[in-house]
Amino acid sequence: MNDIIKLASERLKNYKGQKLRIMEVCGTHTHEIMRLGIRKLLSDDIELISGPGCPVCVTGADFIERAVWLSTERNCTILSFGDLLRVPGFEKSLLDVRGQGARIETVYSAMDSVKYALSHPSEDVVFLSIGFETTIPGNLLAVKKAAELNLSNYSILSAMKTMPGAYRLMADSTDAFLYPGHVCAITGTKLLQELYQKGISGVVTGFLAEELLSSILYCVDRLSKGKPFFKNLYPRVVTDEGSEEAKRLISEMTVEVDSKWRGIGVIKNSGLILSDEFSSFDAEKKYDIPSFEEERKSSCRCGEVLTGKIRPTDCPLFGKACTPEKPVGACMVSSEGACSAYYDYNGE
Repeated sequence: MNDIIKLASERLKNYKGQKLRIMEVCGTHTHEIMRLGIRKLLSDDIELISGPGCPVCVTGADFIERAVWLSTERNCTILSFGDLLRVPGFEKSLLDVRGQGARIETVYSAMDSVKYALSHPSEDVVFLSIGFETTIPGNLLAVKKAAELNLSNYSILSAMKTMPGAYRLMADSTDAFLYPGHVCAITGTKLLQELYQKGISGVVTGFLAEELLSSILYCVDRLSKGKPFFKNLYPRVVTDEGSEEAKRLISEMTVEVDSKWRGIGVIKNSGLILSDEFSSFDAEKKYDIPSFEEERKSSCRCGEVLTGKIRPTDCPLFGKACTPEKPVGACMVSSEGACSAYYDYNGE
């Protein structure tokens, strides 16, 4: 066993002190923590909780309804990443309407959607543009390419979201954050340092066992001292500045709007839509999509999972009515979802 892993594991297992709650914001962190069995290495006084860092999980049912409407009422071809097809809307998923004859196709990158529109000029193509700061630049580059090609049959339906508002909203739910390394590679650490100045603690971490364990140990040590802290423990990837090119692209091509997060509610200025210069590629404006506001009541407790209030296994539907084969909630659908992680690794 790696010496760092061994030392961190021993100290975390033997920790005795105040009860600590540490939130891993990133869905990939959640899956790696589960896959590596890290929760089993922790003292009972250390609790790891999952946060809202899975873009598919926080995409609202109303967004799915708008995509369904575009497909069924406007005869658009919908292009999407695979996980999103199984996310429930109010009554149906995109996979359901595809089974009824709608044109719903899977793509592996945003640029693939541009290639599809170029090769299918007779179809009105809409790409479902979801994601956080990590994937947003790629989505925007696709729009930029479509503009260069004058693709009048191409547009995006945006559910692009940014993390700062979520950090602030979740601050009272956790003692410290494990910030997502790949998001911070784009944004840099300036915002996180500002949050630290306001008393919000956390560390940026990577995805290897030694990185995760040493980051959790760092949090435990610093929390025991009772003062706020911030540390970038992923410096091989994350810098203070982040990606200036990606940030400039986001700034030039989008504007901030309030955004609804599934199970959480509206977070102010946490969404992005295309700026006026690129508004002809905004499906909301192009097709005058009606409003879909009323969500059906459900026993699904995804919202509480995403805010760290409960573990997936605390939901009465988990592993029974809700499984990866027949998901009730988005957290069971996504490969980054907390519920799917707990299901895959038996809740360990």
